Parts: sequence; C-alpha cells; structure tokens
Amino acid sequence: MESHAQSPSPEGPQSVHKRHHNHHIRFKHGIAIPTDMTSPRQEGYRTPTIEDYERHEKRRTQFEDHLSHSHPRSPGGVLSLFSETKSHLSLTKSLEKLLWKERLRHFTWTFFTMTMATGGIANVIHAVPFRFPGIDTIGTIFFLFNLLLFLTNVVLISFRFYVFPETFGASLSHPTESLFVPAAVVSFGTVLINISQYGLNNVGPWLNTAVLVLFWIDVALAIIASTGIYLVIWSTQTFTIHQMTPIWIFPAYPLLIIGPYAAVLSAALDQPRAFDIIIGGFTLQGVGFLVSLTIYAAFIYRLMTQKLPKESTRPGMFVSVGPSAFTAGALINLAINTEKALPAGFMGNGPLASMIIRVVASWAALWLWGLAIWFFIVSVGAHWTCVRDGDLNFAMTWYSFIFPNTALVTATFAVGAAFSSNAVQIVGCVMACILIAAWFFVFGMMIRAIIHKQILWPQKGEDKDEGGFRMADLKGNKVRSYSEGFIPAPITSPV
Repeated sequence: MESHAQSPSPEGPQSVHKRHHNHHIRFKHGIAIPTDMTSPRQEGYRTPTIEDYERHEKRRTQFEDHLSHSHPRSPGGVLSLFSETKSHLSLTKSLEKLLWKERLRHFTWTFFTMTMATGGIANVIHAVPFRFPGIDTIGTIFFLFNLLLFLTNVVLISFRFYVFPETFGASLSHPTESLFVPAAVVSFGTVLINISQYGLNNVGPWLNTAVLVLFWIDVALAIIASTGIYLVIWSTQTFTIHQMTPIWIFPAYPLLIIGPYAAVLSAALDQPRAFDIIIGGFTLQGVGFLVSLTIYAAFIYRLMTQKLPKESTRPGMFVSVGPSAFTAGALINLAINTEKALPAGFMGNGPLASMIIRVVASWAALWLWGLAIWFFIVSVGAHWTCVRDGDLNFAMTWYSFIFPNTALVTATFAVGAAFSSNAVQIVGCVMACILIAAWFFVFGMMIRAIIHKQILWPQKGEDKDEGGFRMADLKGNKVRSYSEGFIPAPITSPV
C-alpha cells in the first residue's frame, strides 16, 4: 500500500508562515523546512544557533534509526521514498579516506588566527623589558616562522578559492566564517609590526620607506575589512542576543592593531613622518575601541540574560580581552613617542604638550588595562567547567587563547614602564612565559586535530552547513539529502 505523507496545506503562504514562524515554513508538497535552514534572503529566515544544530543532529539520528527498522520490501515505504537519502548515507564510509585536495576545500579564514597568534608571540618577546643574550634570536625565529606560516596560509586559501571558486563568495556571506575574514588583514598587520621590530635596525634605510608605505596600505585594508564585513553581516544575517559572542568584535580587530603598529613605527622614523603616523594610529585605534565598546555592551547583556556561551564557543570569550589591552598599550607607547614627533610649536609649546599627553594617556591606560584584566579573569573562569568535564574539542578558535592575551602582556609591560614598576613588569614576564607555553600547546593540538580529522574535514570547520548555506547548493546540486541538513516533514509509517 502507498505511504501517506502530509498533504499540502490549503492555507495561504502568509497564514502558514504565521502558524509555523517558530519552527517551520511550509512549502508545497507538504514538506516542512526549519526557518534556520532556508535561504538567507527568504522571508522568515532565521540565523541558526548551536541549539538548532544539536536539534537537527538528534532528528537525523532518529531518522536513521527509523530507516534501519523500516521493512525493506515495503512498496512505497520510507526506504523507497528516501532511497536517494539512503544512498547518500551509504557513501559516508568513503569520507574516511578523503584526498588532501578535498580536505583543503575546508581551509577557512580561521587559519589566519594561527599567524595572528604566532606574530603576537614575536611581538611579546620584543617587548620583554628584561633582556638577555639570545632573546632577540628567539623573537626573530618566531617572526620568520610566522612569515612562513602566513605565506603558507595565503597559498592554501588561494588554492581553495581557485579549485573551488564557489567557496569564495560563500566564505564572505557564511554566518560564521565571514566573521574571520579580517583575520587575514590582522595577520598582515602583525607581520608588518614584526618587520618594523626586527628588521628596521638590521636592513638598509630603504626599509624605512617601505614600511611607511605599507603602514598606510594596512590602514586602508583595515578600514575596508572592518566596515565591509560588518556591512555584509548586517545585510545578509539576522542574529539574536542569545547567539552573541565576543567574536562579533573580530571584524574590528584590523583597526585595533593600527595603534600598536603606529607606536612601533613612529619610534623608528624621523619627526615629520612619525607625527603623521601617530595622528593616524591614534585616530583609528580610537575608532576600533569605540566600535568594540558598543559590542561589549551587547556581550554583557547576553551574559546577564542567557548565561555563558556553549562550551564549543567559549574560547572566543578571550577576544573581549583584546580591544582594551591593545588600546592601553598603544596609548602609552604613542604618548611616549610624541616627545620627538611633535613640532616644537605644537599647540603653543611642543614639549609641554607632549608631557601632558603622556600623563593623560598613562592614567587613561590604567582603566583600559584593568578592563582587559577583568575580561581575562571572566574568560578564564568560564572555561573551568569545560576543562573539568573535558567538553572542549579543538577548533581554530583556540588561538583566541593566545592572540588577545599577547596584547594584555604588552600592555602590562607598557603600564609597568609608564609608572616605573618593576613588580608589574615581572608579572608581565611571568605571563609571557605562560603564553609562550600555551602557544606550543595550541599549535600541537592543531597538528593533532588535523591528523584526527577534527579540522580540514567536511562539516567540522567554520564552513559547515548552517542556515541556508549548503555545499550541495554551491555545487549546483538541487537535491538536498538528509545528511546534508535537509529535514523532511514527518511521515506516517506504511500501512
């Protein structure tokens, strides 16, 4: 006998949408699709949450169990109705030996967080106030290794977009991966900072001009990346407050490293050039921090109303440390450099203006430094249950343990120097040692995750199917199988 699927609803699309706005949008043929799995431009679309993914996984398991218990010879039964789905499920074993070419399809923008963190470690080593023989060599090794990693990332993500061109547009509009596009710009800026730290005194004068030009190029890229990604997100995505994590701050990060870059560069260049760089760096640092500050408010509201984020997204909480830490260090170091950068007659008295700027910047930086420490303590405390219960699986967002905290360490060094406190600087050195050890741990876990197929694998990275984003759609495949995220409406058992 024939199986009985749900009959098409006689109601109009508007009334049906209202009746199912919490869970489904009903189309013809009686198929119900969750609103978080439709196209982003379709009416009623809702950006998916972690809870949606867990609910779909549970339903998928239930559906597979139903398939396994269905009568195989039942004409018109579930197996015949979803034979294509069953065929797709039978192919899952073939994924156990995926070619590297296919694995690189999932080389996402988040891999640039690795170069952000590695360059940040080189920056920390350069800022250590207590020098010893060989410390510059250690910093140079991290710098050169980071340069190699950055070039490798550029080659591999270019390979991904060349071989799978449809993934480029998808990465810019994906609800998760798009947030990490600015990581490439931040990595580029971090490399430039390291070049200014380890190269200006060891290479010819031509490098001074080159880094000056690259600084303004980085400024332009930071503005484009920050505003562009936010505009894309605001135009294509719909988020609710319970989905909020500090990762929303991430598109502002390209602006947040302009100040530290300007501080390093202005210390090495002559007066006219240094003055322009300080003005540009101070301006953009303020813009980046104020944008982040507005998102801080949303994050605190989310914590007050929705509790801590899911365990898998908690590493992103450390992103909240970066804005205030980067700004604190940038304020102090830029203010120090005004002594030689300000014209003699600046605001009537250049030396006096520089002294006032240093006093104001140092005391203002104390507030920002304290705010960074507060967010650091909250972020560490939020991970206690994850470590205790072992619920934290590796993801590239683990580099959030490193990069934002490199800013906290350098800000600690800057505060200690501004207030002539050796105790604060010693604390900073201890933090630096712990951070370097943490980098080795996270880098080792990344290698392990690649071997164990926890990353660079279908549906395991930030490019996994979410909402209206489907790999099947990108390939031009019009058929959505259940294992790819398609959830059919309930069906009655064969009679």
